[in-house]
Amino acid sequence: MLPRFPTAARSARLIAAALAVSLPLSAAATGLPARDGAAQLAPGRHQGTGHEGRVSSDRSEGSPAPRIAPGDQTPTTRSGVSRARVAPGVVYRSWTQTDARGPIRAHLLSVDLDVRGVGLDVVNPGHVAAVDTVPDLVRSRAFAVGGVNGDFYDIGKTGAPLGVSRSPVRGLFNARRSGWNNAFYVTRKGRVEFGQLPLRGHLVGHPKAKVTNVNSHFVLPGGIGVYTPRWGRAPGYDAVQQQRQRVRFLDVVNGRIVANRAQPFAGRAIRGMVLVGRGPGATQLRRLGKGRVAATYHLPGRPRLVITGSVLLIDDGVVKAVDDSTLAPRTAVGIDRDTHQLLILVVDGRSEKSRGYTMVELASMMQTLGADEALNLDGGGSSTMVRKRDDALRVANTPSDGFLRRVANALVVTYRKP
Repeated sequence: MLPRFPTAARSARLIAAALAVSLPLSAAATGLPARDGAAQLAPGRHQGTGHEGRVSSDRSEGSPAPRIAPGDQTPTTRSGVSRARVAPGVVYRSWTQTDARGPIRAHLLSVDLDVRGVGLDVVNPGHVAAVDTVPDLVRSRAFAVGGVNGDFYDIGKTGAPLGVSRSPVRGLFNARRSGWNNAFYVTRKGRVEFGQLPLRGHLVGHPKAKVTNVNSHFVLPGGIGVYTPRWGRAPGYDAVQQQRQRVRFLDVVNGRIVANRAQPFAGRAIRGMVLVGRGPGATQLRRLGKGRVAATYHLPGRPRLVITGSVLLIDDGVVKAVDDSTLAPRTAVGIDRDTHQLLILVVDGRSEKSRGYTMVELASMMQTLGADEALNLDGGGSSTMVRKRDDALRVANTPSDGFLRRVANALVVTYRKP
């Protein structure tokens, strides 16, 4: 394991590596076409149900990590350390590191959150049920200087992220009551936190009618989902996981129910909101008839920014990851409480030059870099880092698909001169 640098000098001496490939933003100019990851997905492998041990949205199982013999003394070596200032308070570093399991190539954006003008945002393609490449997502945000892929998502189906996402600029995009709520978030007072963020909500005047989902790829069994124009067009039976019995769909315009039926309004524009119920939730909705209805919902503490991932890698300085058997490209975000540096890491994988990391290795690297808390974001072919170079946003790593996968959202770093 690499030594942890002293706090005062850590941000200036973090490991870096050369040989990081900077790919132009134009996919055509790089030989990396932009494709939807669904093209690589076998039929029937689309469902995201809250399982938090997955490698990537395409449900790849990754590669087995080589076993290390007891007492193996192979030293860990680094080469080609490189460092580049992206913007005031934002530094990109890359390095190649080799140990008994083989080489990896890592890419790090360290973001000094105390620097005036530095900001964070979560961006999506314009609708929740949509996908786009990370470079295009980052480029869509004014003053963007870098970013990475975000949440796991419903690849090959709706394209919607599995958990919770909120932009400090555009507000809440999507949320759920349970099942995929491990989050990186920024509080109303600007403090970075990691932990569970379950949706809280109900129908006004009907406290037993719990809102379990907002713009989710499916409504939790027994629950009620709210779909707004931010979702895109009205969902079909995917919203109830193809359930046909005890389901309900309400079309609400200007606070009034204009349709209340057992079939979806698939493909229609959402004029106000669509309510979707399953089981007991469907019973609650059926009773409303065609009267007036409103929904209220929020996240605990009302955070400014939220993006979710699978598992917390580090919690209060303690490594929580347990999987040390599966190699894959990885993306993670963490915070160094001492320096107030946000650490955004991508580790390449599935190549001779970079084998990828296990979850334990990813957590250990984040801890070595100084993270006191860290979260695993989507990995595999989704792992993509973009950073500003020569006044253009360019892909810094080598995405393992060989093309730029379309993903649900991105965590973006911005800088605007004060």
